[in-house]
Amino acid sequence: MRYAPILDRLAGQGGAKWAVHYRARQLQAEGHGILQLTIGEPDTPPPDTLITHVTDALAAGRWGYSNGRGEPGLLRALADRYTARHGRVFGTDQFLCLPGTQTALYLVLQAVAAAGDEVLVGDPMYATYEGIIRASGASMVPVPLRAEHGFAMQAEDVAARITPRSRVLFLNSPHNPTGAVLSAADLAALGKIARAHDLWIVSDEVYEELVFPGVAFASPLALPALVDRVIAAASISKSHAAPGLRSGWCVGPAAFIDRALPLAETMLFGNQPFLADATAAVLGQPSRVAADMALRFRDRAAMLGAALDGVAGLRLHQPQAGMFAALDVRASGLSGQQFALALLEAEHVACMPGESFGAGLAGWLRISLTQPDAVIAAAATAIARFARRMAPEHAPEHATERHP
Repeated sequence: MRYAPILDRLAGQGGAKWAVHYRARQLQAEGHGILQLTIGEPDTPPPDTLITHVTDALAAGRWGYSNGRGEPGLLRALADRYTARHGRVFGTDQFLCLPGTQTALYLVLQAVAAAGDEVLVGDPMYATYEGIIRASGASMVPVPLRAEHGFAMQAEDVAARITPRSRVLFLNSPHNPTGAVLSAADLAALGKIARAHDLWIVSDEVYEELVFPGVAFASPLALPALVDRVIAAASISKSHAAPGLRSGWCVGPAAFIDRALPLAETMLFGNQPFLADATAAVLGQPSRVAADMALRFRDRAAMLGAALDGVAGLRLHQPQAGMFAALDVRASGLSGQQFALALLEAEHVACMPGESFGAGLAGWLRISLTQPDAVIAAAATAIARFARRMAPEHAPEHATERHP
């Protein structure tokens, strides 16, 4: 039997990148105690008000069909939210409501990229980005995100990879897996390149409300020179600790939304009205759980750094936002994949290998910060113990420079 080319383009995507996570689940099912630091599941329940709004909407009979654009109340809430946050007026005609950020990004890439095009994206990157780029038929062009720059995308690195086939600059800030946050100056420099080469800017902003104290979130949506070329995606999955509700959206120029609407209608024809009502009700004010999560994740990253920096050459990159920290294990002489698998078998600590997020994080681990402090502390002790055993005999143990 013959299959569509999209399946060839996506071959090797998906499950293979999560081999360590699946092995950890297998060990757990066999009765082993596993310290699970692989995925970014929020460590708190959604706000009570969100759950109340969901159940109230269901009780009110809001389970019927919606439309391809989104429920009017949610569209109005989104327009008000983005107008308040970005210093310019957004209309309800600038949004499409979709089940989660992942679906929104899939739709956006299908709408702005095609076979023969190139999409520039930071490397390391979230594990699904390569798949959604390939699904469109476009080619992925990795732009290195360097530890010495705090993993923030540099305009000169983008410029060096522009070709006549370049169509999209794909941004993610706050960044998964490193927790880097692009500044307004970073975005202005990147925007200048996008304008010069007529690129769309696609911005994944799902971690917007999880920036750490003292760090400012910036969005290309706020830059007047970019209003005709920026499309952003977000959801309540992280900000409201509700990943299973699958309530997200994309925002962009009204002309883009109009052109993309038939694709949204073909995909699912609207998000669920009861979820739309609940989402609209909680978007009018800052999340009741995001600020506390951000504080916990910052403190846990600091805890990891204090326990691991300098142990057998380990280095922890301190994140500025989000749910993860990146640990440099190259001094062990192992790849991130080898280190993660061996750590899991020897110490029953499960972390994601950096290679799951691109060549730019080869020799690193991504460590989830969403477990309780006691689990983070126990995992740090086990990682340090394992790293000492694996360190080459000639490798001195000393404090190493910490990345910003």
